[in-house]
Amino acid sequence: MVLTVILNIGNTYSRAALWNGSAFEFLPRIETVRLTSAALPAGMPVVAATVVPELKQRLAGADIRFIDSRHCGCLVDFTQVDTSTLGADRVANAIALAAFHPLPAIAVDCGTAITLEVVDAERIFRGGAIAPGRRLMRHALAAGTAQLPEVPFSTELPDRIGNGTMESIRFGVDRGAIGLVRELVETAAKPYGGLDSVTVIATGGDAAFFAAALPFLQLAPDEFTHHGIRLAAAE
Repeated sequence: MVLTVILNIGNTYSRAALWNGSAFEFLPRIETVRLTSAALPAGMPVVAATVVPELKQRLAGADIRFIDSRHCGCLVDFTQVDTSTLGADRVANAIALAAFHPLPAIAVDCGTAITLEVVDAERIFRGGAIAPGRRLMRHALAAGTAQLPEVPFSTELPDRIGNGTMESIRFGVDRGAIGLVRELVETAAKPYGGLDSVTVIATGGDAAFFAAALPFLQLAPDEFTHHGIRLAAAE
């Protein structure tokens, strides 16, 4: 059995999985700042998507194929958008949408950044959106102000306004993030007939939080983006 390592390199965490031709076996996630070639299984080819360009230099010498919009087969047409800075994770999400879900469809990737990827019924990538995720919003408030603390992450959606600074930040950030995703998805879906006519998939490390609060979001399986990476390399 020939195994391939499928590697999704995010801004905060990276996740590798072994593909045996029919299923994935996930390896423990690792902080991206700690990712080196020594952390990958030895002697196996690696297909990777990275949103951290300097990682390509750090992993130089390893047998790694990095996907991008120019070398990803024909599952999705990326020619209608500016691909010069299109992240490989967004390429993978668009391909996974086209391969496994009814189109038109929108992927909402909930991580350090919140991104939308829109693929129409003709498998054409139409673009999307990029916004800060919940963790980044917390960090920005603490870094950009003199008195506001960085509030710990929580999976609980606040149901009332805050009666102190910590609770107010949590209410503002977490409720605000839900409103942000709702607005982005509703607007992106309008040209295709609205939410009732579009498949909307939530993926990423914070996807469960958003899927629990927004009924129109379908929670993707863990391997969603990894499937897109492997398919991009297989074409």
